[in-house]
Amino acid sequence: MRTFFGMILGALLLVGGVYVYDSAQTSSVASGQVAQSNRTIVNWDVAAENWKVLKTRAHEEWVRIASK
Repeated sequence: MRTFFGMILGALLLVGGVYVYDSAQTSSVASGQVAQSNRTIVNWDVAAENWKVLKTRAHEEWVRIASK
């Protein structure tokens, strides 16, 4: 149980750390013609939209399975 809790806590700390780092820094990795000066590592708008789609699909599947 402690191992499972540690894995969950580690994942949450990782995502939280990336979010904090990403909101405070810009990416210097990207360079070239299409590079922007303020690029983030993670596109949080896309991540939020994907999370919303995942929750909606999971809810629809749960309703489908529960109705049988």
